Amino acid sequence: MKAAIHPAYEEINVICACGSTFKTRSTHKGDIRVEICSSCHPFFTGRQKLVDTEGRVDRFQKKMAKSKDLKDKKELKDKKQPVATR
Repeated sequence: MKAAIHPAYEEINVICACGSTFKTRSTHKGDIRVEICSSCHPFFTGRQKLVDTEGRVDRFQKKMAKSKDLKDKKELKDKKQPVATR
């Protein structure tokens, strides 16, 4: 192997948006800032965190509620009408 061709591998800080920090080793110069880490990621914490983009979650929930209401109304209507027999 050739000498002096590998970059310096130094200890750096990783800073998350949630405020958590930890040390790691990297060839990157300076601190690394991340949006999500193991302290706040739903897979590791077991808590679900919805990120609502442009009201999509609200729009979906309204759509599902409307669908359920229509289904309930149809069932009530079907119960009220007697079944014709031959």
